[in-house]
Amino acid sequence: MKICGHRLLIVEDEPLLRITMADALRNEGWAVDVAEDGVKGAALFEQHQHDLVLSDLVMPRLGGIELLKRIKALSPDTTVVIITAHGTVDRAVEAMREGAVDFIAKPFSMAQLVVRLSNVCSVRVLREQNVRLQAQLEQRHSFANIIGKSQVMQEVFELIRLVGDSDASVIVHGESGTGKEMVASAIHFNSARRAKPYVRVSCASLPESLIESELFGYEKGAFTGASERRIGRFEAASSGTLFLDEIGELPLTFQVKLLRVLQERQIERLGSNRPIDVDARIVSASVRSLEEEIRQGRFREDLYFRVNTVAIDLPPLRERREDIPLLAEAFLREFAADRRRDIEGFSDEVIDRFEMYPWPGNVRELRNVIERAVLFCRGQEVTVDELPPNIRGGVQASAVGETSPVMPMHDAVERAEVDAIRAALSATQGRRADAAELLGISRKTLWEKIKHLEIAVD
Repeated sequence: MKICGHRLLIVEDEPLLRITMADALRNEGWAVDVAEDGVKGAALFEQHQHDLVLSDLVMPRLGGIELLKRIKALSPDTTVVIITAHGTVDRAVEAMREGAVDFIAKPFSMAQLVVRLSNVCSVRVLREQNVRLQAQLEQRHSFANIIGKSQVMQEVFELIRLVGDSDASVIVHGESGTGKEMVASAIHFNSARRAKPYVRVSCASLPESLIESELFGYEKGAFTGASERRIGRFEAASSGTLFLDEIGELPLTFQVKLLRVLQERQIERLGSNRPIDVDARIVSASVRSLEEEIRQGRFREDLYFRVNTVAIDLPPLRERREDIPLLAEAFLREFAADRRRDIEGFSDEVIDRFEMYPWPGNVRELRNVIERAVLFCRGQEVTVDELPPNIRGGVQASAVGETSPVMPMHDAVERAEVDAIRAALSATQGRRADAAELLGISRKTLWEKIKHLEIAVD
């Protein structure tokens, strides 16, 4: 039972019961202190700050509720269990409102007492674990983990701080691999909804036939194979945040239904006509320009205005080169710790290569490169020998507008896409599935772009 702590205080004015409980609980491994009334109990608690207090409710000089208030004032996390007689159950309930976790009514056996305290301790352990896990989750998704000292990233950090305290819909724009999902999770975990669910939906990976059932859920028997009820992502994210990754990939037929849900804050499961209230904050992301998608008739303008209360634009890595060493060092620490490797840093030549390379896969590609380098590194410093061939060869940076002549925007975008796809295919030795993952797009989208852009592949 020491999972609840080590030191226990018994405050009981009946001598025989006090001695019997103390003996029983010492046999369970507790270090037990005893007091015959509330005044002495308070003095002992001030001296030892016990992990658990077992106190009678009705005692001379200082009663159990007053003792409870003093204990909670000194140590809010201390577990307090009240002992009560049948005639004072109402006051025991009052004590629970003041912070006691449970009460046990006289008469009881020592076996019953041990079981009751064991249950109390188990609940406390679960609560503490939940608090720790929530803290770890918030730390993992804190915007402090989005690394960057560049001015453009400082502006992104400020936007995350500003929107965190609101329920405004946010859309995050950026090339594949720039960290759109990390920004979305940082918005959630820095908001008032942080303790509620964060649910991600990859719109690009959902077959059109499954989008509605995935997002809205379905009732048993709604279609062949629906053997039981299943809630959708909207319900799962209620009171929390729903992240619609690559929202621009949703078909127009579903965009109408999504707009209605966002307007009415209600969904209907497939196979049901009963509306269900949902309260999910919407954060979206798109690698495409949704304004251009609207002009091309592929995205609804009214839906765009609904999801675009605040827009956050993430720059490609080639436009914030001063952040590359910081990111590389952070990824190196992460992967070296994971693999228990003593790797202190990068050679100067590696840093030079990193700063020359155009990083078509952005931060995601840099992260993959560092993970690979840690895997192959045999010394205490990453050298160019551990880099992929396309980076080791010293590919020059060619950000649009820096070394390239001015060209129409459409041509510039297509050129950048060609460069990114070729680099991804080179980095993955031609494996299209891996290249699509590196670029953050579906395999179907990658294949369509290869055909449209007439990129030669082996």
